[in-house]
Amino acid sequence: MSEHYEVGQIVTGIYKTGKYIGEITEIKPERYVVKVLAVLKHPQQGDLHQAKSAHVPFFHERRALAYREKTNIPNVYVKSYDGDIPEYKESLRIAVDEQKEALEKDGSEWAAKSLEILQSLEKDYFKS
Repeated sequence: MSEHYEVGQIVTGIYKTGKYIGEITEIKPERYVVKVLAVLKHPQQGDLHQAKSAHVPFFHERRALAYREKTNIPNVYVKSYDGDIPEYKESLRIAVDEQKEALEKDGSEWAAKSLEILQSLEKDYFKS
């Protein structure tokens, strides 16, 4: 059974392979509406139903949720968060760098395609 959280509480939440720190803004049956404040893990690239496969009909670009974007997260993917909340852009930079490092070590065809997408996303995320 998942814990019960209140509006205004700071939590972590997992949404489509990405993990975020956010604030609960609304409670719905079996899910919370969470306003994104920081990124802990950047979403994985490619087809969610055929994970780590480069040979799919459409290799999806998966962007991180934006700062203050609200998203519905099922109760089971929401956990309490007690630490400091990092600045959004810095947290996104760290999450992208960690994912790139893991993909470079992977060396698979899927990892190469994912790296291409991440490099393209970086140009958009971190425009000067």
